[in-house]
Amino acid sequence: MRWEEPHHPGPGLQLERHSTPLSPTLQHLLPLQPPLHPPGRSRVLSVPEGEGAHPPDENALAAQPDPAAEPAEGGAGQPAAAPSPPAPDDANDLRGYHFKLLIGSGMTWALILVPAVVIAAVLTAVLHPLIGALALVGLVLAGVVIVFVVADNRAADAFFTLYASQRGLELGGKETLAPMTPLLRKGDDRYAERTLTGRLTPDCAGILALYTYEEEHTDSNGNRDTDYYRYTVGITWVEECQQHVPELYCQRKFGLRALEKFEDVFRRSKQRVKLESEALDDKYEIFAGKEQDAVWLRRLFSPTFIVWLSDEAPPKFAFELVDGNLCCYVNGHKEDAAELDALSAATAAVARRLRAEAGE
Repeated sequence: MRWEEPHHPGPGLQLERHSTPLSPTLQHLLPLQPPLHPPGRSRVLSVPEGEGAHPPDENALAAQPDPAAEPAEGGAGQPAAAPSPPAPDDANDLRGYHFKLLIGSGMTWALILVPAVVIAAVLTAVLHPLIGALALVGLVLAGVVIVFVVADNRAADAFFTLYASQRGLELGGKETLAPMTPLLRKGDDRYAERTLTGRLTPDCAGILALYTYEEEHTDSNGNRDTDYYRYTVGITWVEECQQHVPELYCQRKFGLRALEKFEDVFRRSKQRVKLESEALDDKYEIFAGKEQDAVWLRRLFSPTFIVWLSDEAPPKFAFELVDGNLCCYVNGHKEDAAELDALSAATAAVARRLRAEAGE
């Protein structure tokens, strides 16, 4: 198994338009959900009398607990409940919390030690005591690693559940995304591991997804190998721009600039778009259909939009537009609230720019 860097269409890619509309889910959004944790109540504190101050309320004083009294929760002699973990900023924040809960459980150690002791005893009796001892240590360590993996998965589940709730999004599990753009059609297999559906920003409904596509290879010895390509994508529907720009690809720069003319010879259905911005040209390769109105396209890439793409867009940001279906993406699965928010905002910004120019 190998890890690979982001996809690039290559010089010979044949792009087909796909008119599959955006999922009906985006057209019938659920109302925004309330926050997962309502704001807590603050205790009323008395204040000393003084100039401009009011005397303390006797009922409020009576309601305050006596510091010397026994704690109410758990009763006398019983420990209070474990404090809840703080709200996470990313999927890793709760990993330690869940790991401590699991590793401190007697059931966890029973599941680890019982099989390990049985296997070690058998190996000791059949082979050698040293082999049995090594097996015991190895199995216990393997069990701890499994506990860590389970804790990591639970932390990610908790993070995305809270993230979706706080932003009024509907959380979904593993599913297939409609193959609306070239990226969403890549590979031998493709799927979203998590989806967040709803309003990415107040003016943009869409889907955030942790998207993966797989490519399988077989070497000369018949051994099969799978490469995994991971992205976080923001998908929305921009109907207004269909007639003005049927297809548009703003991709990260890839390969040598000296080979651009050679590569363009093999591009049959699209053409390279060159704009008067070295900063943009250093980061992106832009392609459009052969019949694209060049004047409209230059108006779309206004100086403000070019500066945003060059300096303010998320790292390694790119987008594809096919028949009104807009797919914005960045490399890797993002499990950080700030990075997810940034992609949501970037997807909405591109959609907003397309609508604005289409309405001119």
